Amino acid sequence: MTILHRLRPARRANEAVGEGLSPGERAAMIGAAASKLAELFDVLHVDHRNDHNTRETPSRVARMFVDEIMHGRFAAPPALTEFDNVEAFDQLIVIGPIDVRSTCAHHLMPIYGEAFLGVLPSADGKVIGLSKYDRIVDHFSGRLQIQEELTKQIGQFIMDKTEPRGVAVRISAVHMCKTHRGVRASHRSRMITSAYFGTLAEDPARKDEFLRECAGLAQTA
Repeated sequence: MTILHRLRPARRANEAVGEGLSPGERAAMIGAAASKLAELFDVLHVDHRNDHNTRETPSRVARMFVDEIMHGRFAAPPALTEFDNVEAFDQLIVIGPIDVRSTCAHHLMPIYGEAFLGVLPSADGKVIGLSKYDRIVDHFSGRLQIQEELTKQIGQFIMDKTEPRGVAVRISAVHMCKTHRGVRASHRSRMITSAYFGTLAEDPARKDEFLRECAGLAQTA
């Protein structure tokens, strides 16, 4: 049994495998990943033992995957600071642009762009600190993703944890699996995905309001 045995298996690459790694588990995962990356370099005839450019690369890449690219799989979700909705505010809140930095699950290439979030709070509910929305986007982006599922994960988490009347998520992003390989498309080529929950999925006027606010925020960014 390895030190990583307690981590629960995940059905998909963009699901969490635990509530956070201990220092020992983190070190064991990085060490095991570095060993496998060294094997890959051997297969590709990249000298990671004597070439000064690549001598530490397997270890560097292993740390990058565990601590950065896939940090959202191995860390607990962000703690949400809640505040009383004293004035019973129940109108649409739109936040953005929030930077998106993720990694394509198909080719391990970067995805980067912006997210816009819309929230219809409950008059008798709670509101959360503004910076928490950025942390939520960062948490779910820190996994191997496809953009459609990333968009839904962010919205579902906000719905489940804060129980507003509605949530909307819109992501516009560049996929380097398209710009740096294959068709080698222009970096101006983007993918836009949206997901709507609760009232924002049911009320066309509210949805239009969200999209207008997104366009306004995009112009001023």
